[in-house]
Amino acid sequence: MSPPALLRRLSSLLTVLLFALLSLPAAAQTLRITSALAAPGDTPGFPADADAQPVSLPDDWSRSRPGASGPVWYRIGFRAPERPGDDELSALYIERACTNLEVYLNGQLVFSGGRMREPLTNNCGQPQLVTLPSALIAPELNTLDIKVAGQSMARVGSRWRAGGLSALELGPQSLLLHRQARQHTFAVALPQALSATLLLMGSFMFVLGTINRRESHLAYFGALTVLWSALEARLWLRTVPVDAAVAEFLLCSLLAFITLAAVQFLLRYAQHRSRIADRLLPLQCAAMPATLVLAGPERLHVLTMLWSLVLGLQVGAAAIYYLRAQWRGHSRSSWVMAATLGTLALAGLVEFVSQQVGGSPMPAQAARLVAPLMFVVVGLRLVQQHGRALQEAELGRAHLEERVREATAEIERNFRQLAELRVEQITERERKRIAADLHDDLGAKLLTIVHTSDDQRISTLAREALEEMRLSVRGLTGRAVRLADALGDWRAEVVNRLAQAGIQAEWEAPEDLTQMLSARAFVQTTRILREATSNIIKHSGGSHASVTCTVADGDFKVVVQDDGDGIKIENDGRLDRGHGMATMKNRAKQLQGQCLVESAPGRGTVIRLTIPLDRALEAAS
Repeated sequence: MSPPALLRRLSSLLTVLLFALLSLPAAAQTLRITSALAAPGDTPGFPADADAQPVSLPDDWSRSRPGASGPVWYRIGFRAPERPGDDELSALYIERACTNLEVYLNGQLVFSGGRMREPLTNNCGQPQLVTLPSALIAPELNTLDIKVAGQSMARVGSRWRAGGLSALELGPQSLLLHRQARQHTFAVALPQALSATLLLMGSFMFVLGTINRRESHLAYFGALTVLWSALEARLWLRTVPVDAAVAEFLLCSLLAFITLAAVQFLLRYAQHRSRIADRLLPLQCAAMPATLVLAGPERLHVLTMLWSLVLGLQVGAAAIYYLRAQWRGHSRSSWVMAATLGTLALAGLVEFVSQQVGGSPMPAQAARLVAPLMFVVVGLRLVQQHGRALQEAELGRAHLEERVREATAEIERNFRQLAELRVEQITERERKRIAADLHDDLGAKLLTIVHTSDDQRISTLAREALEEMRLSVRGLTGRAVRLADALGDWRAEVVNRLAQAGIQAEWEAPEDLTQMLSARAFVQTTRILREATSNIIKHSGGSHASVTCTVADGDFKVVVQDDGDGIKIENDGRLDRGHGMATMKNRAKQLQGQCLVESAPGRGTVIRLTIPLDRALEAAS
C-alpha cells in the first residue's frame, strides 16, 4: 500500500474512533447516530482508498451530492453496548434507506435488503431493523459499514424515492423493535391496506358503472381508485423486472391517467359532459409520457413537478365546477363533497410543498394517507347513493324476490322437516322391530328357562336377565314414563330387594310430580339404582339403608345411603376403582349429570345422583 493511501486509511480510522467516542454515551439504552463517513463507490467493501467525507444524517443525496447516484458507503464506529441481559441482542434501526442497502459489521455482511444492481430492490418506504450478532461485536471499537444503492433526485418523480440515508439508532433489539413496528404500520401496512381497499372497491365500481351507462361517473371513480392503488404498487412489488428508470417513467405517466379519471368523474357526477374534456384529456395522457421520453431520465423530476402542477390545476377547476353545480341544485350532500375536496386539496398542497423543500418525510407520508382515506369515504357515499336509487327503481322487483325467497325457504324447511320425520319414523320402526324380536324370541326363551329349570341359580340368573332384557326393550321403544310412576317402580324394586337381604329400607320421594321421564333416562337411572342396591347388599354389611329423591333447582336428585362398613380406600386414594361405581358414573355422565360417591371406613357409603331436568325430563302435555 502506498504512503498516501496508508495515510488516508489511518485518517478514516481515527475519524471513526472520534465519532464513536463523541456520540455513544456509556449508560444510554439507545444511541442515535447523526454523523458518519461517506464515500461513493461500487466496491465489495468500504473503499479504503477513497477520500471519505464526514456527513450528517439524515443524508439527502439531492443536497449532499446533487445529480449523483449510488452506491454510497457509510462508515460508523461504535463501542460495544452494555447489555441489560445475557440474552439481549443489539440491533440497528434504519428508518429510511433509498433505494436499498447492505449492512456490514466489522467487515462481515449481516443484512441485505435485496438486489443492489439494476433492477434494484425498492426499500424506500421500508423501515429496517438489523440484528447485530453478538459473536461479531468486538469488546471495544466496532465498525458498521452501510452500502446504499439509489438514484439521484433528477431521475425519480418523487423526492422521497431519491437516494439517501436517515439517521440511525443503535440499541437493544427489544426496544428498537417497537419503533420499527410503529413506523412499518404507518409507512407500509396502512398504505397497503388502503391501496388494497381501493383496488377492490374501485374494481367493483368500475364494473358497476360500465354495466349501467347512466351512472358512468361510477366507472370513472372506479378507474381513479384503481389507478391510485397502482401508485402504491412498489409497496407490494419491491423487486420489479425493469430498471429503475423504466419503473419511474411508468409511475409518473400514471398521473395523466389519474387526472383524466378524476376530471371526468367530477364532470359526470355533476351531470355534465364536456366534449373538449373528452378529446383533450386522452391526448394529454399520450403527451405527458412523450415529453418525459423526449426530456430523458436526467430531467424526469423537474418535468414531473411541472406536469403535477398543471394536472393539479385541472382537477381543481373540475372540483370548482362540480361544487358550483351542486350549490345551484341545492344538493344536500354538497357540504360533504366540499369538505372532502378541500381536504384532498390541502393534502396535495402539503405533498407539493414537501417535494420542493424536502425535510422530514412525515408530512408527505401523512398527506399520502389522506387521499386514499378520502377516496374510501367518497366511494362509500357513492355506493350508498347508488343503493338508494336502485332500491327506489326496483322496489316491486325486490318485493317479489323477497316473496320468492320466503316461499323457497318455506319449501326447503318443509322438505327438511319431512326428511327428518322420515328418518325418525324409520328409526322408530327399526327400534320397535328390534324390541319385538328381543321380547318374542329372547324373552320367550328366558321365560322358559325360568319356569323349567331345576337349578335355582340358573333360574335366578335367567329371571335377572329377563328383567334386564325387558328394561332394554323399554328403552328401545322410546316411550316416556311419568316420573311419579318411575319412582313407584324404583321404590318397589329397591325396598323389596333390601328386605329380602334383611336390610331395613327407608324411601322418601315427593308425590304428584307432573313431569315425564324419557325412556333413556328411566333405563339409565334404573340401572344406577340397581347397582347401588347390589353394592349395599353384597358389600356394605349394614342393616339400614335410605333412598331420598328430590326435585330442586332444575335437577332431579337421588341420594342412596347405608350404615355399613364403608368402602376401603385404595392405595391411590380412589373410591371408584370398582367396575360398578365407574359404570354408575358413566351412565350419569351420559345424561349430562353426575354420580358422586362419599365413604369412609366404618361410616357407611353415600351415593349422590344428580340429573339435569332439561336433559332427562319433558314437561307433561
